[in-house]
Amino acid sequence: MLPATDVILRLAAAAVLGSLIGIERERLSWAAGLRTHMLVCVGSSLIMLVSAYGFSGILQSDKVVLDPSRMAAQVVSGIGFLGAGSILLRGEIIRGLTTAASLWTVAAIGLAVGGGMYVAAVAGTSIVLLILAGMKPLERRYFADKHKRGITFLVQADTFNIGHLHQLMGASAARVSKFVVRREADGGAFDEVSIVLSHTSEKEFHRIVQGFLKLDGIKSFDYMEL
Repeated sequence: MLPATDVILRLAAAAVLGSLIGIERERLSWAAGLRTHMLVCVGSSLIMLVSAYGFSGILQSDKVVLDPSRMAAQVVSGIGFLGAGSILLRGEIIRGLTTAASLWTVAAIGLAVGGGMYVAAVAGTSIVLLILAGMKPLERRYFADKHKRGITFLVQADTFNIGHLHQLMGASAARVSKFVVRREADGGAFDEVSIVLSHTSEKEFHRIVQGFLKLDGIKSFDYMEL
């Protein structure tokens, strides 16, 4: 059986490594932020500890054979449900894929810590932080043509169409790569409008958003970077 100090050390290490990734997600105001990533990492580490060391008494029998990887393997499957909950679909716009991937990776880091693979866990955490925090500026600089921003809002039915879009955005309408208007799922009195823009600077996007916010009949409004 693993000494109690080692158990506590591994769980604490999992909490610290999970918090580092969670802070990066928290600063972007994602629902799956600091506490969620810490819990996933600690939980995965605990499951790995139970799987690897929790049945040592049973294994003393010659007739018992235990595969310590089977219980830990369920973490990989189970984390998919939590990851799916972090993915949001607003009209034609999907958000949360990166956060879902970070949750899955944090679970793997927790398993590594629980298994005593500290070097792999620390290296994995460092690489994940580099990807999450360091790659986004590079994407904006070198892949600006693929950088997109999205707008979704609910407006009174039959009050917004392509003509209103051109009138509101003017020359910026040429940057619209997707424009969808659909009635609410329950057939209510509002249309859900989804707009995706490409090649749009932050300043120009802010101006466009301010124009949409002045529209009459808007029930809800949201905008995001994709």
